[in-house]
Formats: sequence, C-alpha cells, structure tokens
Amino acid sequence: MIHHYYYQYIGSMKLRKSWWKKLLVAWVVFWFIFCFGVFWFMSSYAVEKRKESLASMCDERARMLQDQFNVSMNHIQAMSILISTFHHGKYPSAIDQKTFARYTERTAFERPLTSGVAYAVKVLHSEREQFEKQHGWTIKRMDTVEQEPVHKDDYAVEKLEPSPVQDEYAPVIFAQDTISHVVSVDVLSGKEDRENVLRARASGKGVLTAPFPLLKTGRLGVILTFAVYKRDLPSNATPDERIQAADGYLGGVFDIESLVEKLLQQLASKQTILVNVYDITNPSHPISMYGSDVSGDELEHVPLIFGDPFRRHEMRCRFKQKPPWPWLAITTAIGILVIALLVGHIFHATLNRIAKVEDDYLKMTELKKRAETADVAKSQFLATVSHEIRTPMNGVLGMLQMLMDTDLDVTQQDYVRTAQASGKALVSLINEVLDQAKIESGKLELEAVTFDLRAILDDVLSLFSGKSQEKGIELAVYISEQVPDSVIGDPGRFRQIMTNLMGNSIKFTERGHIFVTVHLVEEVRDFIEVETELSLRNSLSGLPVADRRRSWAGFRAFCKDMPSSLSLSSNSLVNLIVSVEDTGCGIPDEAQSRIFTPFMQVGPRSGGTGIGLSISKCLVSLMNGEIGFASVPKLGSTFTFTAFFSNANSSSTKKQPTKNQNSSASAEFQGMTALIIDPRQVRVKVARYHMLRLGINVEVAPDLNQGSVIISTGKPCIDMVFIELEVWNEYLKDDSSSINKLRIVKNGTRLPKLFLLTNSISSVRTSNSGTSDFDTPCIIMKPLRASMVAASLQRVMGVGKKGNSPNGVLPTLPLQHLLRGRKILVVDDNTINLKVAAGALKKYGAEVDCVDSGKKAIEKLSPPHHFDACFMDIQMPEMDGFEATRKIREKEHYINERIHHGEETAGTYKNISSWHVPILAMTADVFQATHEKSLECGMDGYVSKPFEAEQLYREVSRFFNKSSEQ
Repeated sequence: MIHHYYYQYIGSMKLRKSWWKKLLVAWVVFWFIFCFGVFWFMSSYAVEKRKESLASMCDERARMLQDQFNVSMNHIQAMSILISTFHHGKYPSAIDQKTFARYTERTAFERPLTSGVAYAVKVLHSEREQFEKQHGWTIKRMDTVEQEPVHKDDYAVEKLEPSPVQDEYAPVIFAQDTISHVVSVDVLSGKEDRENVLRARASGKGVLTAPFPLLKTGRLGVILTFAVYKRDLPSNATPDERIQAADGYLGGVFDIESLVEKLLQQLASKQTILVNVYDITNPSHPISMYGSDVSGDELEHVPLIFGDPFRRHEMRCRFKQKPPWPWLAITTAIGILVIALLVGHIFHATLNRIAKVEDDYLKMTELKKRAETADVAKSQFLATVSHEIRTPMNGVLGMLQMLMDTDLDVTQQDYVRTAQASGKALVSLINEVLDQAKIESGKLELEAVTFDLRAILDDVLSLFSGKSQEKGIELAVYISEQVPDSVIGDPGRFRQIMTNLMGNSIKFTERGHIFVTVHLVEEVRDFIEVETELSLRNSLSGLPVADRRRSWAGFRAFCKDMPSSLSLSSNSLVNLIVSVEDTGCGIPDEAQSRIFTPFMQVGPRSGGTGIGLSISKCLVSLMNGEIGFASVPKLGSTFTFTAFFSNANSSSTKKQPTKNQNSSASAEFQGMTALIIDPRQVRVKVARYHMLRLGINVEVAPDLNQGSVIISTGKPCIDMVFIELEVWNEYLKDDSSSINKLRIVKNGTRLPKLFLLTNSISSVRTSNSGTSDFDTPCIIMKPLRASMVAASLQRVMGVGKKGNSPNGVLPTLPLQHLLRGRKILVVDDNTINLKVAAGALKKYGAEVDCVDSGKKAIEKLSPPHHFDACFMDIQMPEMDGFEATRKIREKEHYINERIHHGEETAGTYKNISSWHVPILAMTADVFQATHEKSLECGMDGYVSKPFEAEQLYREVSRFFNKSSEQ
C-alpha cells in the first residue's frame, strides 16, 4: 500500500529535470558548508575544553604543592620559636642533639615536604675556639664539597676542611637524623646558604635558596631558612636590630625531586600530564627544579608562591600525548552530511524502518515469551525443589514423632528431640528461601484474620525462653494498655517478623537484656521524650542501650507534615510501633548500610541465611509499615517497625482460634493483690503488665523495707509477693536484718506467698539461715508470660483447675473420640509418607487405607464407598492429585445428578443423596498458586509437608465437625 501511494504521488508531480538537479546541488552545497561550520565549531570547542582541563589539573597540583609547602614552612617557623624559648631562653639549654632529632623525627608528618631540619647557631670569631672545645669538633667548611663533589657513599664530614677565618660562623649543632651529616658544617661558608642566612636574619621571614645539589645525596634541593632571635626582640624591629638580635638559623631542607614526585603520586590523573617546577627568579635563565625541560604551544603556566618574595617559582604543565584527532567533530559533520544526502531516499528509508520495527516487535514478543517461560520454569523449579526436599523431611519428622510414641529412655528421647529440632530448623530454612522467592516474584500475600497480639508474643517468648535462661539474659515483653486485645491481620507473618528480630537479638546477646515493647504510634509521638530517656536506672537490665529514637528517625509516621489519617490509629485502623531492644554486640558501622540486603551477613559468626531481615522488611512493607534500627557496636541494637492492623472490635472477619487460658485464669485471681519489690522501674512495669492481665491488683515497693511496711499495715491485704533476684540476694546478705524484716511480715494475720523472679536457675543463691520458720520462695523463671505466671500461682496457692494439659497440647481422648471408627483413605506414591500419615491417624483410632496412585484412588472413591475423608498427594506419576480429584468430583456430580433427577435411587448408594467425600491436598509444594489450584480442582483443604499428627487431625476434624452439626 505504501509503495502504491509513493509511486502514485511521484508520478503525478510535474517537475522539470533541470530544476530538480539545481535544487539537489544547492541542497548538497548548503549542507556541505553547514557541516564544515559544525566541524570548525566542535573542533574549537574541544581545543578550549582541553585547555581548561589542563589548566584545572595544573592549578590543582600547584595548590597542593603550595598548601603542603605552607604547612611545612609554618611548622619550621614554629620550631624556630621553640628553639629560641627552650635553647637560648633557658640555661642550661633544654635541647640537645638527641632531643632535637627525636622531636623532628616524631613531628616529620607535620612537614610533609621536608627531608630534614637543622639548626645552626651564631658563633663570633672570638667565640670559635671555646665553642669547638665545648662541642668536641671543628667547624667545617661547606664550599669544599660544592667545588669538589664526591660520591654520596664516600661522603664523610670528618674529611671536610675547617671553615676559614671570618667574623662570624653558623655551624650546625642540631639536625634531624636524615641529615645528621651536616652537623658541624658552617652554613655561612657556602655561597647559597650565606646569602640565604643574611637575608633571613635581616628580614625576619623565611627565605629560600636557589636550587643546588644537596650534601651527600647530590640531589637537587632548596633550603628554607628562618632566623632565631632573642625572645625580647620587638615586632617592629629594624633590619640592624634583627641582625644584632639573631641567635641562630633554622633551616628546612627540601629534596625537590623526590618530594614533588611523592606529592603527585596522590593524584589519580598524574599520568595524564607532565609537570615541571622552575625557579624563575632570573627570567632569562630559569632553573629546572623538577622534571625535564618542556616547550610547546600547550604549556600551562601557574605561578607558585612559597613565601619568599625575592624568589619566584612557576609550575608548567602539558599533556603527555598530542591532541587527538577531533573524531567527534569529524563524525558529526560527516553524519549530518550523510543524512542530508539520504533525504532523497526518505521513502525507501521509511520502508526499511517499518520493516525493522516489525522485526523488532517480533523479537520483543519472542523475548517476552521466553521471559514468561523462564519465570514459570523458576517457579516450577522452586516448587519441585521444595517438594523433593520437604517430602523426605515429612518422612523423617513423621517417623521421629512416631518414634517418640514408643517406649524410650530419657537419653533416647533427648536424641529424638534433637533430631526433630534439627529437622524443623531445616524446614524453617527452606521456608525462608521460598519466602524470598515469593517476594522476588511479587506473589507474597497476607491473611486477614482476628488474632490476639499478646498471645502471639507470649508464644514467641516461650520459643526463646530456654535460650535466654541458658545465657542468663533478661527477656521481657511490654504491650501498652491502649493496644486492642485483638486485631485483624496476618498472625503468622507478624510472628515471623518477631521471631526473626528476637532470634537475631538472642543470637548476638551474651549479657544484659532483650526488651520488646508495643505501643500505638500516637502514644510514642505524644510521649516521645519521656519514653526514650534511658539511663542505668530505668533500662531493663541496668546496662546502657542504643537510643531507640534513632531507629525510627526517618519514619513517615513521625514526620510533622504526615497526614493524621495515615499516622494515627482510629476506631477501625490500628497503627502499632514495635521495638526490639538488646544489649548485644551491636552491628559494625561498615555493615549497617547492607543490613536489609538479602543473603548478606554482618560477620563470619552471624550464621543463618542472611535473608531474615530482608523478609521482615518486605512483610512490614506489606503491612503498610516501616522498619529501621539504631545500633552501637559493643553496646547493642534496637530494631523498630510500624504496622497497620484493623481493630477487631469494629470489623467482622474470620477468627483464628486463640487460647482462652488467660481469661479463665484471670477470674480465679480477681480481687487478689500482689506486691512487687524491685528498684528498677522498667522491670516493675513488665511485671505489673502480666499481673494486670490476670486481674491481680498490684502494689510496688523499691526495696524490702518499704515492702515489709506495706505488708505489715494490711491495707491493702497482700496475697503474694514477687521479689527480684538482686533484692533477694541483698535480703540474704545480713541474717539479723533478714530476720527482723521477716518478723515484720509475720506479725500480719497471714503470711503472703513469696515468689522469686530470676533469669537463670543457676544464679539463684540458696540459704537456709534465718528462714527456717518461713516458706521458701517459689521460683518463677523469666521471661514472664501470663499463662506461665497463672500456672505457678495455681500450683502454689491451690486455686484454679488442675486438670489442664501441659504446654497447651490437645488431649488425646477427644481426638480418639472424634476419629474412632472413621475410615480415611491416604493417597501417596511415597511409601514413607503413607506410613507417616497412616501412623498419625491410627494413633487416634482412625481406620486408614493406603493406595499409591491416583487411578487406585478413583477406584476406591467411586460411589458407593465407605470412606469419610481422603488425603491426596498432588505430585504423583501417571496421574497427579489434581486430575484424580477432578475425576472423582465428576463421578460424584454424575451420580448426584442421576439421583436428583430420579434416574437412580439413593438406596443404591447407601441412602446418600449427595456424595462429596472431603479431599485434602497433601504435598510439599508450599506456593500459594498450588493452594489455589487445589481448591479449583475440587479439593476441600490443604496440608503442607512436613506435617504433624495434630495438623492432620485439625484438617479432618473440620469436616467431621460440620457433618456432626448437620
């Protein structure tokens, strides 16, 4: 079509051939002139930029050289004042050669360009003989070496000739070790040095020599000289007065070649240009101080000011390489010209472009398909790896659980528990890697169920209680009273965040405490100064901690311009701020910037996968919150995050089963009063928090004396006393005082029950002296949890129910009652998994039948059958669980339809008019997509491997409870 319109348009044009040629020639000439102008402009611009770059680099080097020289000059001038004060101003002198050498060696870094410093004292001819006897050497002449230079290895100061007779001498008496060979040399006997010294003492300023070969080394150098005057010389003294007041001359030796080279080594671009330093005091005969003589049009001249107005210096720079060809200008001009020449072929170029776009589109489509295929392959790979790892782990953990149900001695039980813990740790590691994969693919989603925040944190405390007690560190949780009892969110992911943060704290904390606090954001905003003033008296363990305010410094919720609707909680929305504070080793400064980077670890001893914090940050983001931290090495860390939840009291949603032990236990302790004796306010706040959860009134005393007074008055009546370990230890130190305090307590109508709060049982001090007439305190191990405290009170005080099962484990009898006589089919191609599932269900009285393929499952579950439920593995050979479930549902639907339409009677199918056997997916694939696919194909539930007996029970009991209700 384009070709058609193109040739139709060109064919209809009435243009003369000669006019077209003239237009084409004019077009070519115009663009040729234009391209030449572009070439000239760009070439000139490149030359100017090259000059500017050379000037900038040369000026940079000149500034560095001047700055370093000024630093050295100022320090030499300061040394001249030091010598005037401590050598000439004190008698005897406080400076000798050894002191001078040591001082100059230690302060050499303050004179970065000097290779040595020496001091020559002023000696009159009349004082020469006495001076030489005093120092034990003869004043040597410098001119000899200048006239007859020797090799540096043959140089010896003893071979120098004595200085000739003159009115005044300036022998070197002090010298830095690097130039100690100049000691005894008369600097006034050398031509350059003599002129230098005379100008220095007359002007009172530092003066430079012309470049000359240095003694011994023979390298080119200069000497900066300052005159040392009497201390009482006025600042406005005349030159004659300065000459008379001069006591000596301090000189700094500059080895120009080596020092300039070292200075230039600091610059990354030192190889780009050549640098030369010249003494241009005599403009017609400049002296090269550094580098070889250079000439050319590209030279850049930068004056150098070294503080001596008499001598002038200059730095000259040029590029090492010749200017490159202006390829950019050439290519640009040629390119423009080529484009202009190709305008006549615009339609041809357009067609080529269209064809190219079409090809590119096809390639992009192909690349997109490949990328999508690769993403599917990645997900499938992770699912397969997950399945292949979790399937044998299901067998291992299942068999270990079955082994625990056999008769084992204590040692064997310990071995089995250790193996179970290791297996669960491996499963947890697999879950972390899979969570990271879901995060990267954007497939991680949160649930919305009602849960008890306090119960979740109690469970997490229980998880780490053993490790904290083993280490003897304080572990505590405090939740503000303003935080609702129940919120709506994802309890599993909230628990995962807390487990990651507290797990890190436990891992890196060897002493002190770990303190978890939960508040509403507006609470912290209103009382931010009060809540965060930390000291030794109001931290949990008394140790200093990192300032938690730094952990939320950048949060949007604390910005002044943050909308109140997003930062504050409301009746329907709760914005929580959670802090985990520890006194561990802290995070190194260099590792803090990458703490949330996946698979990054802060040190070799950190262990783990390095993705826990990365996953936590993603989960916090999904909760519309933020996470941050404050850490000080060797002091501790504080991690803080915010999260939005819905208020359960104002929303209706599905609820997560929660334990009601606390609510039932609180009724048993209503009206009771507890006395907490502890001088530390934070610990009192934690203990009060757990007591109030049980409905117990709380009184507080900072020490045992005040506690005894409260108990003895009987108002209020104290039922129980909680004493902190350190207070109890003080209580046992003095027997007489202990007895007196206990007598005060015993004067009451009844003795309150005593409870001792401690972190570690090994740290409890036991003593029978003075307590034989009284009950021994009951020990409550920290961390405190409401259920644990309630159990201890019930046991000691004899109240409450005593038939509760330990650790919240479901009693076996109801399980057997629910599953006894139930017929359950287990389908799995793995023999071990069949054993595990069958063993778990048979344990509670169920009758289990096992098959190893989907086809056999279809045969077994074809109505009529006698099965109450089916556990179906998803990944099986020949026919997977999805396909088998579809076929089973198709058969059930077909039979139900026939019964409904009267084509079949219900009596043929055991008088069941609606067949639907509960089928639960049983697989090691934990991806959400697999869960959704299992529901789509007709399955009723989902069980992830590795599973436990209670997990199997809960899934089956959902349907049995429904059937019993119906």
